[in-house]
Amino acid sequence: MEQQRLVITPAPHLKSGESVGKAMRDTMIALVPVTLVAVYFFKAYALFLILICMGTAALTEIAFRRFKHQPHRLKDGSALLTGLFVALCYSATTAWWKGALATFIAVGIVKELMGGLGWNRFNPALFGRVAMILLGPWFVDIGTEFMRWNVNFGPVDVMTHATPLAMLHQGLKMPAMGSLFLGFPGGAMGEVSPLALLIGGGYLLYRGHINWRIPVSILCTVFVLAAITGQNPFLHLVTGGLMLGAFFMATDWVTSPITENGKVVFGVAIGVLIVIFRIGLAPTEGVAFSILIMNAFVPTIEKMTRRLPFSEPRKTAARHITLPGSNI
Repeated sequence: MEQQRLVITPAPHLKSGESVGKAMRDTMIALVPVTLVAVYFFKAYALFLILICMGTAALTEIAFRRFKHQPHRLKDGSALLTGLFVALCYSATTAWWKGALATFIAVGIVKELMGGLGWNRFNPALFGRVAMILLGPWFVDIGTEFMRWNVNFGPVDVMTHATPLAMLHQGLKMPAMGSLFLGFPGGAMGEVSPLALLIGGGYLLYRGHINWRIPVSILCTVFVLAAITGQNPFLHLVTGGLMLGAFFMATDWVTSPITENGKVVFGVAIGVLIVIFRIGLAPTEGVAFSILIMNAFVPTIEKMTRRLPFSEPRKTAARHITLPGSNI
């Protein structure tokens, strides 16, 4: 009788061929459409800022990993992807040093100092962007010193007035809906084409890297609340980087809930905050602030929506049993 060998291995027992490197590569592929649209509109300005942010991300990871006596992980592409995200959160004509500082904060502080890949509590790219907004007054002197190092690639077709989201907030006449959806040179580079972002988001859904519950919950919540408050819900969907936040930022594996119900709660809460920012507060960067605020509540959401293991006893109400012939 042939003897069979029993192999015992520790959990987890479900394995797949997926890896961090493949996921980062697919996400970069998903960002190609919106990046190409940004380059089409902003030419060399867009390419320059993207290269600055991605180069800063690579150098920052190498420096911090060496400081911690650990080898760098540039091969997995996570740092480069963070740099690309930071660049897309800025307008193409943003001073290069602002993008570099935001990337340094995102990769060096939010990722590496919080434990490295997979341990950060907040979305690194959004944290770096918001940090530059909050700390902006502190960098006035630095900006004055670096002004002479600013680059000029000639004229570029950008909006010199309010961005589409600001125009919507102020009640001004909006550009045509089709133009805003297909491609419009206003705001950050990641806002120029909701259609390109939908194509990228669809690719990530097809590859199984993101779950539909978070983006759908965000978009539906914004749509419904905007309609209830008398706003044009379609304009809210195609302005202000909502698509970038819903499909690429809020769905970050590390900073979003892992439970199915938790994803819905997370998405709905982000949508509510976005509408509050856009209607009741300053609309600029409302998506970024909303996602970062809810990142802080992810552990609580997971705890509230987790499924109890079969071995864990469930809390049940004590039953009052009356025995025959007794008053108990």
